[in-house]
Formats: sequence, structure tokens, C-alpha cells
Amino acid sequence: MNPRRARVLLVFCGVSFGLVSVVDLVSLAIGHDTGHTVAKPLLMPLLAAYAHLRGGPGLLVGALMFGWGGDVLLLLDAEPAFLAGMASFAAGHVCYLLLFKSLGGSAAPRARAGRLTAAAYALALVTTVALLWPGLPADLRVPVAGYSLLLTAMAYGATRLGSVAAAGGALFMLSDTLIATGVADWPQLPRPDLWIMLTYIAAQYLLVRSVLGALGARSEPPATYRGSHTVTT
Repeated sequence: MNPRRARVLLVFCGVSFGLVSVVDLVSLAIGHDTGHTVAKPLLMPLLAAYAHLRGGPGLLVGALMFGWGGDVLLLLDAEPAFLAGMASFAAGHVCYLLLFKSLGGSAAPRARAGRLTAAAYALALVTTVALLWPGLPADLRVPVAGYSLLLTAMAYGATRLGSVAAAGGALFMLSDTLIATGVADWPQLPRPDLWIMLTYIAAQYLLVRSVLGALGARSEPPATYRGSHTVTT
């Protein structure tokens, strides 16, 4: 692709993602269902296109597009669609896990700090599932528990890429937990879909930013090489 055209498309996708995010969140804030229905399915394709144009790997684009599948399916108010949407998000989490492993390598949290982080995520998983379990429909309990395990693994895996990715993973957990509390008929905040989408959009953006940043750091030559060139005669 022509470099100039690629830059134009990159700016278009980035700006469009930001504008569509605002439209979606404002629509939810004011109760404009049509605005949300139109904007939500556009979010992840725009972010995926942006990631692709920035040189993002197929696993990153795949994770975002599986997120898009989940977004669309969750717009349908039916249990089969909810299960299919959960499966689509789960596939996206697998993509993220594979991606974090390939990019993070042995740079995951080490020693005591790593064990404490893993323990915190494990405690969050067990506590959340235990609290939600009684309120979930019987046929959703096992699927939700299995999905929660995969989601938590993804969020912990994101810590391989640093604090920004860790925040993205944690926000993804928060967003999906808010969905689960609605399924379990817990009391909800005003405009619950607003908080779900706010945390979800932020999570996906932060994860994309972190992956692209990690790829950029990998492609840069070592500082000693870049900064120590001398000309000898």
C-alpha cells in the first residue's frame, strides 16, 4: 500500500474509533438505544483496522474481531446468543494469551511479586464465581465459571507486558463482571451498560496500545548500538 494512503487510513481508523466510542457512550448515558446499536458493532473493526495498519500481528487482530463477534451477539436478548457471545470472547482471550506469551516471554512478573499477583487474581476469580454462583441460571453456571477462569488467565497474562496492559486486563475483568452481576440479578448502578462499555472500550484500547508498544520496543536497535556510533579513520 502507498505509504501516504496507509497514513491517511491509519489516522481515519484512529479518529473514527475515538468518535464512535464517544457516540456509543453518550448514547448509553442518555438512553438512546439506536445510537448504541449502531455504534457498538463498529468499535472493534475500527480498532482492529488501526492495529493492523500499525503492524499489529494476526493474533491481536483476531482477538479484536472475536471481541466484535461477542459485541454483536450480546446485542441480541437471547440466552443462545449470550452463550455464543461468551464463546467468541473466550476465543479472543485465547488469542491474547498466546500473544502475551510470545511477546512477554520470561518477562512475566517474577519471584515474590509474581506469586502475589497470581494469588490476587486467583482470589478474585474464586470470590467472584462463588458470589455469583447462586444467582446465575443453572444452565449458565458452568459456562460462566469456565469463561471466568479464561478471562482471569488473560488478565494475569497481560501483566507480562507491563502496567498499561495489566490495567487493560483488569478493566476487561471488571467489564465482564458487571455483565455477570446483571445476569445474576444483582442490584445495578444507574445506566449499567454505560459502565460496561466504558471499561470494555478502555480495556481493549489499553491492550492494543501495550501490544503495539511491545512490538515497537522489540524492533528498535539496542540503545548501546544506537548511541555509540563513532567514525574511525
